[in-house]
Amino acid sequence: MSLSVAVQMDPIDTINPPGDSSFALMLEAQARGHELFYYTPDSLAQRGNTVTARVHKVAVDDREKGLHFTLGDWHKTALTDFGVILLRQDPPFDMNYITTTHMLELVHPQTLVVNHPREVRNAPEKILVTSFPELMPETLITRDESEIRAFRAEFGDIVLKPLFGNGGAGVFRIKPDDENLGSLLEMFNANFREPFMVQRYLPEVRQGDKRIILVDGKPVAGLNRIPAEGEARSNMHVGGRPELSDLTTREHEICEAIGPELRKRDLIFVGIDVIGGYLTEINVTSPTGIREVRRFGGPDIAVMIWDAIEKRR
Repeated sequence: MSLSVAVQMDPIDTINPPGDSSFALMLEAQARGHELFYYTPDSLAQRGNTVTARVHKVAVDDREKGLHFTLGDWHKTALTDFGVILLRQDPPFDMNYITTTHMLELVHPQTLVVNHPREVRNAPEKILVTSFPELMPETLITRDESEIRAFRAEFGDIVLKPLFGNGGAGVFRIKPDDENLGSLLEMFNANFREPFMVQRYLPEVRQGDKRIILVDGKPVAGLNRIPAEGEARSNMHVGGRPELSDLTTREHEICEAIGPELRKRDLIFVGIDVIGGYLTEINVTSPTGIREVRRFGGPDIAVMIWDAIEKRR
């Protein structure tokens, strides 16, 4: 089977190939003989029900940054001319991102968009997870200062983060004796129009924040990310140390609980975050971890994702 595949992503010259999941998916598509194209979301255009983009034919090569891609000349193309579109631009999950999902929904499922654009729009990382309160740590979503202070009085040690943030940006741990909560709330109110997420701090994060990757609702690998000394966040780009990790019984239970909902929403590639047996996020916009899992001796997840895509085509 040969497919025409377009990847909607951030500028390809800015990615870090050894750690980029979109690049891994492109390499696997190319290895399977699929015709590969690339475009950035700012080139999308909608006229009536027709959605076009300025696309480049692209070849990818797993070499050093700067030599990892070759582009052909761009040409304006209707997105329905493709068999598959990979929705892979990174957050922030803002109105620009939401608008692209509306546009892509016009071509899906005639053109298979992965992940499903409507479900991506309806399932931002810190919202979909609240469908499973029994799996989560105690959590509050609000921008009401009195509610946040009452939550802190109840639990003492809390984490405050933007509702639509990503990559650990803007995540703060507020200890019981920390006097900066008022200043932080002033900063959040000045910078974010949305409510904030507040959670009970999980000290188990010192043993790691595990990213579990699910394909078609089934777990395929776990990557534990251990925070650097003096850092509350475990994200790899802020110094978190990754290591391949088998899933615990509790983590399998979490995956079994959420798997049917992911399949119902046709979310093929999902990454969840688990700390100390608690589900903290469900990542569907542009999940990562494929290359790290492979580098540490785990399965080739790009192969599994493309198997699932081809099954649908």
